[in-house]
Amino acid sequence: MLVTGGAGFIGSTLVDRLLAEGHAVDVIDDLSKGSLANLAEARASAGHQLTVHHVDVRSAEIVDLMARRRPQVVFHLAAQADVRVSVADPVFDADVNVLGTLRVLEGARLCRASRVVFAASGGTLYGETDPSELPLKESLPQRPLSPYGVSKKAAIDYLVAYRSLHSLEFSTLALANVYGPRQDPHGEAGVVAIFAEKLLRGQPVTIFGDGEQTRDFVYVDDVVDAFVRGATKGGGLVCNIGTGKETSVNQLFGEMATQAGVDSRADFQPLRAGELMRSCLDPTRAGIQLGWRSWTELGTGTAAVLEFARRRLDAGEGG
Repeated sequence: MLVTGGAGFIGSTLVDRLLAEGHAVDVIDDLSKGSLANLAEARASAGHQLTVHHVDVRSAEIVDLMARRRPQVVFHLAAQADVRVSVADPVFDADVNVLGTLRVLEGARLCRASRVVFAASGGTLYGETDPSELPLKESLPQRPLSPYGVSKKAAIDYLVAYRSLHSLEFSTLALANVYGPRQDPHGEAGVVAIFAEKLLRGQPVTIFGDGEQTRDFVYVDDVVDAFVRGATKGGGLVCNIGTGKETSVNQLFGEMATQAGVDSRADFQPLRAGELMRSCLDPTRAGIQLGWRSWTELGTGTAAVLEFARRRLDAGEGG
C-alpha cells in the first residue's frame, strides 16, 4: 500500500490501520503540513513494513519511485487543502492538486496498481446549494466555487479519464468535515482541534458569524475505515463520507466547553467571505457501495480530541 500525505492527520491514521491489518506501507510526504511525529509509533513498531519517502508529489521523482516500489493500492491524500490559500494563490493550488495528482496517476499507471483511492472534498465539490437539497447527494451537479474545489474536481475528471484510457480503477471519497486526534489546531478547517486547544489553554474562542452555520463532522477513524473499504469497493464512483447530520458551530462549542469543564463564552466576529452557511453530506451511496457508515458519536469524538490535546499540552509544558 502507498499513502501520499501519509504523515498528515488523516494519512497517518490510515497508515496505522493498514499496518495493523498486516500490509507493507510506503508513505510519500513532503512534510510541509504533515509531521513525522504522527508516524512515531508506527515507525517504532512497524520495522521494515513501513518506509517513509520525503518527496513532493509535484516532483518527477515520484513516478520513478512508484515504478520501483510497485504498490498494489495507492491512497492519494496529499493536497493543498486550504480554501483561502487557493483563493490567494490558485496557481500553487493547481500545481499541488492537479499536477501532483497527475504525477501520482502516472506512477500508478506505470506500476500497474490495482486502484487509486482519492480524497476529494465533499464540502466544496457541490458549491452553493439550496438548503432543500441537504443532505447533499452525489447526483447533484459538481459546481465548486473555490480554486481548491475546482482543483479537486479536475483531479476526479483525470481519474475518470485514466480509468477509460488505461483501465486504472479508482474510487473517490468526498469527505465531510473530518476531525479527530492529530488534527493541526493551527491548520485549515480544524475547528474541533482549534476549539480544543483554546478551551484547554483558557484562551478566547472566536466564532465567525452567528455560529448557526452547520457542518457535517465525521470522525477520523470512521473515515479511515471508508478508505480501506474503497481499496476494493466503489470502483469508478464518488462516495460521500459523512454522517448525514448537521451540527451548528454553536452546538459544537457548547458541547466541547462542557466536556472541557470550562465556563467560556465565544467571541463572535464577522462571517468570513465565501463561507458556506450549511453543509451536510448524504452517505447512502457509501452504505450501499462500500458497506460503510459512521459510528462515532460527536460527543465521543470531541472527548477524544480534548484528551489528545490535553496530553500534547502537558507534554509541551513538561518539556
